[in-house]
Amino acid sequence: MNAAGWAAGAASGPAAGSGGGAVVVCLRMHPAGGGPLGAGAYAGVLALLGGITPAVQALAPDTALADVRGALRYFGCDARRLAAVIRVRALALYGVDAAVGVAGNPMLARAAAREARPGATLVIPDEPAAVREFLAGKPVTVLDGIGPRAARTLCSYGLDSVGRVAEAPPAALRRILGARLGREVHERALGIDRTPVRPGAAARTIAAERLFDRDELDPVRHRRALLSLTEELGAKLRTQGPGRGQVCRALSLTVRCADRTTLTRTRTLAEPTAHSASLTAAAYALYESLGLQRARVRALSLRAEGLTPAERAVRQLSFDPEDEKARRLEAVTDRVRARFGPQAIARGSLAA
Repeated sequence: MNAAGWAAGAASGPAAGSGGGAVVVCLRMHPAGGGPLGAGAYAGVLALLGGITPAVQALAPDTALADVRGALRYFGCDARRLAAVIRVRALALYGVDAAVGVAGNPMLARAAAREARPGATLVIPDEPAAVREFLAGKPVTVLDGIGPRAARTLCSYGLDSVGRVAEAPPAALRRILGARLGREVHERALGIDRTPVRPGAAARTIAAERLFDRDELDPVRHRRALLSLTEELGAKLRTQGPGRGQVCRALSLTVRCADRTTLTRTRTLAEPTAHSASLTAAAYALYESLGLQRARVRALSLRAEGLTPAERAVRQLSFDPEDEKARRLEAVTDRVRARFGPQAIARGSLAA
């Protein structure tokens, strides 16, 4: 059954609102006018969700989870109707369109949101047969805990889909992946996710995204996009915020692939920084850690997290003349851009 079929026929299932377990809504947000999702709009939608239920979890850079089982009882409606209200309010108040997934646990809700079209809601009924049907043909990477390395290991044994993993003997999965991961992967292949929605405020962040014109295989173009992103984030950090700008404590990379899977890695920096060269080095390390090889990439986004005022940050002094020269040049380019616009000056590798 395709996504449209699920969306048309799933509202009557228990996940639509009346079940005794969790009812999790996942919002995948996009600005209605295109481009990356701004931190203000993201925080606004989180606040909107917080007015409906206290159980809201921010998943940077553009996703949020909410356990709405209590809200359904309070408002006396089903999950599809509540999701429609959330979408309309997000669009009207913050200019944010959303694809919404509804299911009985966070993993399934996220998977449903990836399948849903922008402006639509996809509900997975809280029934074992419906869950198995939804997951059966999907690649194993949709399961939480399965990264590229574990996926390659499973595929080498012919376990290349969630359905095949669900049918595999649990003992075999424990031998292949280890006792703990093997047990968790088998449960998740059956649609079981024991992870709760963890409430928490979104970290102070800024983000930037590059969407490729077509699914991109070339790692050189991936790295060029990352360089562009770190240049943009670095300039924003140095010129926005109080005083002399801001620095970030961590960097998060999200890779959106052609098969709609999303891979995210986060790295805490050695010291808070807004230096583009340091951000670029961290972004390249995050990219290499994913082991993408010949992955078809649809979009790359970077999010600078844990922002603090630059005047409060402590920087380790460097005796490297090249580093000091790069920082002085960075200050000059910031002044040029402030006077003549962000496109007035750029790296030669990006201007080509």
